[in-house]
Amino acid sequence: MSSQEQLSRQHPPGAPLFRRVNWGGLRTLYVKEVRRFFKVQLQTVWGPAVTAVLFMVIFTVATGARRPILVGGTAVAFADFLAPGLIMMQMLQNAFANSSFSLLVGKIQGTIVDYLMPPLSTGELLAGLVGGAVTRAFCIGGAVFLVVQLWPGVHVVPRHPLAILYFALTGSVFLSLLGVLTSMWAEKFDHAASVTNFVIAPLSLLSGTFYSIDRLAPAFQTISHFNPFFYIISGFRYGFLLEADSNVALGAVVIGAIDVVFGLLVYRLLASGWRLKS
Repeated sequence: MSSQEQLSRQHPPGAPLFRRVNWGGLRTLYVKEVRRFFKVQLQTVWGPAVTAVLFMVIFTVATGARRPILVGGTAVAFADFLAPGLIMMQMLQNAFANSSFSLLVGKIQGTIVDYLMPPLSTGELLAGLVGGAVTRAFCIGGAVFLVVQLWPGVHVVPRHPLAILYFALTGSVFLSLLGVLTSMWAEKFDHAASVTNFVIAPLSLLSGTFYSIDRLAPAFQTISHFNPFFYIISGFRYGFLLEADSNVALGAVVIGAIDVVFGLLVYRLLASGWRLKS
């Protein structure tokens, strides 16, 4: 029996060649997503770091860097309170920006077939897109962490690495999934920009990044507890300060549950080809 006949018997026409995970294809997609933003790292990585420092300068000067802020009943230097929130905020916003670009630009330029035709399962395609966005978020988190150390009066030291890693990862995955969903729904860049301007930016700015929610009126405190960004930033801040405005364990459960629900939703829509296939 010839080798061609043996191959035909092992893999008859129409049978999937990759029975478990196409690691080669997944790695290729992931590397493509990482290289795409890393080629312009001055804009995609260091730009957000500079923006974070500008926020640090403006808010510490405007409010008085020496005035402490109460977090969980403990007085914390305002600069130390602000820095972790800025790190997480930039990670979330840029995870969304990265994952909301790939499929959308493919639809606009007519190259969406490059994502749909390769021998990648729905899970592998989703993992590659989310993995690239999470990698960008972590690169930005590291860059912002290094840059804010240059600002006088900032003493941000990881004290609970597990909390930092958990909320950084689950938060980035959440925004990455939301970005993939947005890129599937949007038909032009204006649609994606509207989600950024009217959903992502308000939720991140009103999440307790720049203030403790204890300063808010009771009604607004209640509203803040329905903002998932609040749990992400508060839990991430806990990893540095060991103090938080929220119940950290509850926040971990809430964000983990949101990731699972969003992951299943985006997986089903991606598998159906919603707004991707004509």
